[in-house]
Parts: sequence; C-alpha cells; structure tokens
Amino acid sequence: MKIAVYSSLSAEACQQTVRLLLEAAHSMGISVTCEKQIHTWLQDDKLSCFSDNSDLDKNTDLFFSIGGDGTLLRSLQYVQDSGIPVIGVNTGRLGFLATLQADDIQVALQALANKEYCVENRSVLQVKVNGHSSHLDEFPFALNEVAVSRKNTTSMITIHTKINGEALNSYWADGFIVSTPTGSTGYSLSNGGPIIDPNSKSLVLTPIAPHNLNARPLVISDDDVVELSVSSREDAHLLSLDSRIYTIPTGNTIQIQKAAFPLKLARLNTDSYFMTLRNKLHWGKDGRN
Repeated sequence: MKIAVYSSLSAEACQQTVRLLLEAAHSMGISVTCEKQIHTWLQDDKLSCFSDNSDLDKNTDLFFSIGGDGTLLRSLQYVQDSGIPVIGVNTGRLGFLATLQADDIQVALQALANKEYCVENRSVLQVKVNGHSSHLDEFPFALNEVAVSRKNTTSMITIHTKINGEALNSYWADGFIVSTPTGSTGYSLSNGGPIIDPNSKSLVLTPIAPHNLNARPLVISDDDVVELSVSSREDAHLLSLDSRIYTIPTGNTIQIQKAAFPLKLARLNTDSYFMTLRNKLHWGKDGRN
C-alpha cells in the first residue's frame, strides 16, 4: 500500500497528526510520500516527496489530507484527474469532508490497509471566463463552489444568469454561488441553500443576500451549463473557486459546468454521509435540555 500525505501544517494539531500518521504508516510497512512543504519541515531525506500533480505517483492508493475541509479542497489541485482517492483527517472545526479524527489514525489506517473503505465520486466544476486570461487558466476547477461577489463597493451588483443559453434571471445581490452537492453544506448552506445528497446529479444556484425578495435558491441538473455576467458600479468584481480568489473585469461572461472528471472521496465503511450530517448538525439532539 502506498499513501501520499498533504497538510498546510498551519496549526500544532496538523503537525502532530502528520507525525502520528507517518509513524503509524512506518510501523505497518506502508510506503509514504509527502508534499514538499512537509518534507522540508521534517528534514527527512529518506522520505520521498511531491510538489504538484506532475510528480505525484499515479500508483498511489490513497491521498491523505490533514487539516480541515479547506485543506481537502486544496487537495484537488494535487490529485486532479489522476483517480487517486482522497481521505480527510479533521484537525479543524466542522469537517463535512474531512471526517477521520486524529485519535483514530492507527485504527483507520489498519482498516484502509484491509480495504475496508468505499470511494464516492464527487462532482467538480470547471470555469471559463471569456476574454480574460489569468492564473485561473492554470487550474479552473472547484470542488465546493464557484461564486461571484462585489469588490471595492458596498453597493449591490447585478448577476445576469443564463442556463444553457436561456435567460434565467438578473439577481440584485451581494453575489451569487454555483455549488456542487458536495459544496451544498458550505457557502451555499450559509446563504439559505438546500443540503443536497452527494449522489444527486445536480447543481445549486444560490444568490447572496438578494434584494429581489422572490429570488430563492434553485436546483438544476449538473448537465446544465451556467453563464454569469456581472454589472456593477466598479470595473471589476471577485470570482472565487473554493478558496482561490480572482479579480475579473465587469461584464465578462463566466461559463460554469461540470468537469469531465470527479474527485474520488474515500471513507471508511463504518462512516456515511448521513452519519456526518447527524453528527455535525446535531440532528436528533434536543438543545432545550
């Protein structure tokens, strides 16, 4: 078995968990390669490393993301369309995606080595901005959501929206979110969007603080192509792909559609999406007591 390990090392908990995972893997004879930043931090020349997708061994069995959901989102840039399953170890707060706990590393690693896990295909979004070239072109993908929002103004922006070339609506709002089912428990949810089962073949369109009081989140097919164009008092607005933010000239057309490849998300057989919802959202618990 061969695993790859990635972490931002931003907190002491991340660092401790990386060490714990590497020690457990070594004791079990599991081959490990780690992201370059971890390699530099450990100063272990015997440990192999990777710096991006091009030098990540495509024969890797599992890609470990250690941190929070944000760390797992950034893992997409490393695995891309390689088909390597990603599993998240949560050292953050909520953790809808990173569901393994650091205290369970030894037991979880043994279960993974015994193939006691399953892999889910999670839809990925691809973005194209007409007439604009930037670093966005290097990796135009997002796992959770693509969003547009205002920049350098407290005034609303207008988001002209089309579905498959047909006009849908012009939203007066602070911004607009196009979310995958995976991202439905993220930014979209905090703006009143619905929770969507990851197996659903759908996307969610969620306006951010809309002035149109009749504007509500809309669920569409993930075969649909969404086009956005922003009008604003400013000459630019923000475009975010998960945690990556770009400045886009006002009026440019942003095309959003499902990518040709999914992210493969691994979880233990003892875990499930609905179990995560119950635990993270405290469903079934009476807060009045």
